[in-house]
Amino acid sequence: MNADSDAEDDYRKALRAGRTIYPGLRIGRPGRAATYWVTIALLRVLRLRWKVTINGTEHVSPGAAILVGNHVSALDPVVLVMSTWMRVTAFTKVEVFAKRGAIFFRLMGQIPLRRGDEPATLWAMDMASRCLANGSKLGLYPEGTRSPDRTKLHRLHRRILVPVLLAHPEVPVHAIATRYDSRPWRRIRVTVNISAALDLQLGQMGHDLGHMGHDEVTDTVRDELLRLGGQTYVHVFARDAKSQRSP
Repeated sequence: MNADSDAEDDYRKALRAGRTIYPGLRIGRPGRAATYWVTIALLRVLRLRWKVTINGTEHVSPGAAILVGNHVSALDPVVLVMSTWMRVTAFTKVEVFAKRGAIFFRLMGQIPLRRGDEPATLWAMDMASRCLANGSKLGLYPEGTRSPDRTKLHRLHRRILVPVLLAHPEVPVHAIATRYDSRPWRRIRVTVNISAALDLQLGQMGHDLGHMGHDEVTDTVRDELLRLGGQTYVHVFARDAKSQRSP
């Protein structure tokens, strides 16, 4: 048995573990969906309706990288990959895998994550590590849900962001800010700004944090997102902001 076969067997074991965590839910093949590139090719038809400008692709080298973005639309990851052909696997709340549009997330090979569930979180972290080991990009959206106001960046959750960065201190981290400008009867203008690799000075998981603590890591990412996206920061989680707006 060669190394590729061993790796595939190991991945299948990880998939079985995921199906145990999410019984009865079709989770696809996170990070390895064979349908990824076909899906991206089909999504490029959106360019007829969208005018996409991407700045900073020269900062991102081939191979593994962690892309941390603001979250203003469900299609934020799509805007980037349909123009750059990067393979990006993102954490996605598990609830969408049980809805009508679930097939899209399976076709894209996204990683389901149940909030507040330790076994689910550990499994998602493992799948993320496998994605990076394969040389793919990992997408993180630490606002946790789409912003109820696209002009504002909300408080970032550290529960996934910091552990992922600590587990992979050797992987470059880039901030990505996406902005939409929609006008009646015109193509939607989308601008994506990508930062150079952030200087986070991380230690390793289970050890010290190098020169930066959890708050400083999060603040560095937040400040770069604000610089790139021109949003206003509010120190409130997006989910709480949504609930406050509900009647």
